[in-house]
Amino acid sequence: MDCPAESVPHSGRVLRRVLLAFSLVLTFAAGMAVAEDPPPAPLPPDDAPLGGRYAQVMVEPTKTSIYIGSVTLTMPPFARQAGVYSTDYSAKVFPFFFYNEHGRLSIEFSDENLRQLRRGETVYFQGHASNSAGAARRIEGRAIPDGVNAGHGKIKVRVGVGRIELIFNTVYRFSGAE
Repeated sequence: MDCPAESVPHSGRVLRRVLLAFSLVLTFAAGMAVAEDPPPAPLPPDDAPLGGRYAQVMVEPTKTSIYIGSVTLTMPPFARQAGVYSTDYSAKVFPFFFYNEHGRLSIEFSDENLRQLRRGETVYFQGHASNSAGAARRIEGRAIPDGVNAGHGKIKVRVGVGRIELIFNTVYRFSGAE
């Protein structure tokens, strides 16, 4: 079966439209390549001083569910001294306000742990807390940085309160000055 002669110009129009669409796609792709984020700054060597950037860390207030209520945990910025981050804390238990407590919280975090975070690696940590009445609380958790040299990320904390384990998920951000 032969194609009529008038279909040749039609094929030329289709070919031009395909080439135009292809060139638009290439132009768009080239524009996207230019709009990509610049590569991250190179990491300092592992033996470089950690500086003041890691002297303080902010942990956002967090909330977890309990059997028929919730517990909200609030902490001012943690300050680091001798490989330990410490702060006060306040725990509000709803609707059981008579279980509310406040106290002091400490997390052990070595220089090597900070270097792991800076490299973008997950870090597991431990610590302890004691409320104003002197009752001890066991602390375990992990920090997951948002990237290499990010200075912020996600944190999951398990707090042992007697036979109960409360699990809090929140975010952290180093707020010390460079």
